[in-house]
Amino acid sequence: MENQALGLAEAVQRLFSSRIVVKRIRWRKAFDKLPSALKATWMLDPSSDPVEPAAGEAWPDLWIATGRATLPLSARVRQWSGGKTFVVQTQDPRWRNDVYDLIVAPAHDGVVGANVMSVTGSPHRVTTDRLAEGAAAFADRLEPLPQPRVAALIGGRSRAFDLSEAHAADLADRIAGAIEAAGGSLMLTFSRRTPEAAKAAMSARLAHLPGLIWDGEGANPYFAFLKFADHILVTEDSANMAAEAASTGAPVHILPMIPLKPADKFARLHADLRERGAARPFDGSLNVWSYAPLAETVRAAHEILARLMTASPGSR
Repeated sequence: MENQALGLAEAVQRLFSSRIVVKRIRWRKAFDKLPSALKATWMLDPSSDPVEPAAGEAWPDLWIATGRATLPLSARVRQWSGGKTFVVQTQDPRWRNDVYDLIVAPAHDGVVGANVMSVTGSPHRVTTDRLAEGAAAFADRLEPLPQPRVAALIGGRSRAFDLSEAHAADLADRIAGAIEAAGGSLMLTFSRRTPEAAKAAMSARLAHLPGLIWDGEGANPYFAFLKFADHILVTEDSANMAAEAASTGAPVHILPMIPLKPADKFARLHADLRERGAARPFDGSLNVWSYAPLAETVRAAHEILARLMTASPGSR
């Protein structure tokens, strides 16, 4: 979630000279589950960054926040700042949606309103420069790999999907078959939600392929994988990884997971990506296609600046 807020802030900074200050907050365990309306700043965990500006500094011109934990703060920033701060909330707040100056929400969530901007996927930190920077650290290991180089981004269990050991093994066999048929190589990474049994099963069945399987140790090759990938395989449980993959211009293949309940919003996201020409369901082959890379984070940054520049404290 931090990457959503930070990616959006960095996109604004690239358009307008700015200073970014990151605030990480959490609520004391006893108060974390309270409704947002009942939370007060004294309930924040001592490990949180102070919400108020440092001594001698003013409230920021722009506040960007992500996640349920930030809602009680985002709803009050305008009051605390005397109307100075323009408040942006990403995702669907589902609480007091009218108090934020702008909500940058995934189109697949279906949020509507005069203060809502819909984007495909979620804001993120993937840029051409960041991919090039990430690739430089792994160029000696990834550039010599046989093409097509295939990045596989594997998620895990969530409220809507699961990844069992057996399903992971089946996915691994299908991935291996496609790469072997194309004479390519593999760049494999897992998320923190990937079950250990699934991770072990996939790693064992794909270890014979040329490439790199990241075990979570050392520098993270995620950006390098995206940069060097000729194809990107993404499990269907992650809107973030799908949006990031679709910002590269490489064909994005959606890997099926085990459904735990109806996941209409993910279906809407994947349909959106298909309409944009970015993604297709993985059919066991590495077909090639092209599309205009998504630039939704940049588009959202332009919208934030346009609204910020025309807004005045008295009109908000």
